[in-house]
Order: sequence, then C-alpha cells, then structure tokens
Amino acid sequence: MTTTTPAASAVPRTASTPGTRDTPSTPSTPGGVEIRRIGGRIGAEVRGLDLAGELSPGTVHAVDAALREHKALVFRNQHLDDAGQLRFASLFGELTTAHPTVPSVDGQPNILPVDGDEGIRANHWHTDVTFVRTPPKASTLRALVVPPYGGDTLIANAAAAYRDLPEPLRELADRLWAVHTNAHDYAEPRNEKAAEHRRRFVSRRYRTAHPVVRVHPESGERGLFIGGFAQSLLGFGPAESRDLLRLLQSYVIRPENVVRIAWNPGDLVLFDNRVTQHYAPDDYGDLPRLLHRVTVAGDVPVGVDGGRSRTVEGDDAAHYTPSAA
Repeated sequence: MTTTTPAASAVPRTASTPGTRDTPSTPSTPGGVEIRRIGGRIGAEVRGLDLAGELSPGTVHAVDAALREHKALVFRNQHLDDAGQLRFASLFGELTTAHPTVPSVDGQPNILPVDGDEGIRANHWHTDVTFVRTPPKASTLRALVVPPYGGDTLIANAAAAYRDLPEPLRELADRLWAVHTNAHDYAEPRNEKAAEHRRRFVSRRYRTAHPVVRVHPESGERGLFIGGFAQSLLGFGPAESRDLLRLLQSYVIRPENVVRIAWNPGDLVLFDNRVTQHYAPDDYGDLPRLLHRVTVAGDVPVGVDGGRSRTVEGDDAAHYTPSAA
C-alpha cells in the first residue's frame, strides 16, 4: 500500500483547502492498494480495495494504521449492502447497536438510517454519541441516496486543532472537563417528522463528563474532545462555559483542519470518532438523502492527567455498546 500526494491539478473534489502535512507516511502493505491524501491535515481516499471481498489481516492492519494517520478514509464505488457494511465495520472491533435512543433500520439492529426525509439532519458539528461514557471508536457511513447537489459531509481533525492552540490555552484545556448531553437543541425541528425524531432522541436522557482533551488510546495523540453534545464545563457557569467551548471549537473547525466529502451512491467513509468531529450541512432542500451508519464500540476516554470519563445522569448504555461492561 502506498501513500501519494496528488498535484494541485489532480486534487479530487472531496478535498478542502489543504493545510500542512504534519504526520508521517502510511506504512506500505500488500500491493495494489493506494492511499491518496485529499486534505493536508485530514482525509485520504483508499483505492484498489474491494470491500465486498475478504480482506487479509495485513490489509486490515494497514487500513487501521491509515485511519490513525488520516482520521477519515473514503472508499469510492463500493456499493455494499447492509451485510457488507456490517462485515467491514466489524473488522475494527465489536459493533454497537444503532443508537442509544433512535430506532435502527428494520431488521438490522446495528444500522442507523441517516435519512434527510425523516428529519435526521445533523446540521451541527459533533462527535457521535459522546453523551454516553463509552462513545464509539469509529463510524462508517455508506451512501445509498444522495442529492445532485449539496448533502456533503465535513470532517474535522481535533488533534490538529489541539496542536494549533496557543500554549496558555492548551494548558487550560488540558485541565478542563465538559458535560455532554443528548438533551439539548441538537438540531432544530424543521417539520413534524423532525420533531418526532427529536422526541425519540431525548426519550432517555444522558449526561456524561469527559475530558476536554482526550488522549488517543492507540496513537497517544491529544485531541479536543468537545463538539455539539458538550454543553457545559465543570467549574464554570453557563456563560463562561459557552464562551470557552466556542473558543476551543473555533480551532477544530478552521478550514485547514477540515475535509469535505462529496458523496456518490455506493461510497463508504470510515472515520475515527475519538479524534474527529463531523457536520452535514442542510443545503439540499427537500431532496432525498439516505446514508446508513454502523459504529464500532469504543473505550472510556482518558484525559491528560489519567482521569477517566464518568456518568453524571442516565445509565451505562449497556443496551447500546458492549464497551459499557
């Protein structure tokens, strides 16, 4: 497996304005597979793999290593079915169920339908399911129906954001803890379907305290672990919490830290949920858009001082993730 950096004229449409390359090259692996950067700080397109086929342990190891480096991987024109997506995601660990509160695809308890027609429009920066104590390790998104324009997904590198912080702000962030909750205005209901989705979303309430700076359990990188579910900071009032979270979040969503994925039917994206945020702009009107999401169970986040996340309100979400045990 080789890593290449395309010339400016060859940069695919999925790339955002590139920043600087600040991570090492992906290790070489079995031939015929190419990893092509699509952003300077985040994102790569993996070519030469058929995800419907059997992947060797060496190939899986190489994809996992590429995920640690690039944070988000795009696999074009795969056209997997539900079983194929489940099989691929399970190569990286045990799977969660679809969601702690939102129903799954009928007959598929591990698959969440991300359906614009049903009001599921995540028009907000977030990391998946951080309101529970053990959020997912990784998420896969598979495009079934995409609009002819709009409907992209933006993914941000929270480790690069942490490195961008001025030293005094970084030292403060290292000591902060945020309370994440699903019981807030995550997405403004746009119609009755969206309102019903919101009612389901908050039908079981969760509040969890996570370190604002999370140490990646595999790479050791530090990243800002905040996003839309982070609503307050321990030890600070509401106004101060909002101001500090907004300041830290502004580093995550800097253009140089973001890659924009333009979907085609059959595409699949794998991203590291421990060190990224993502956003799906609501810019496609009433056009249909349907993705299927499958997530890999994660561990308990750990902060710079070794402190581990803790539940503030709600249960341990054992019905959602095997990591709760």
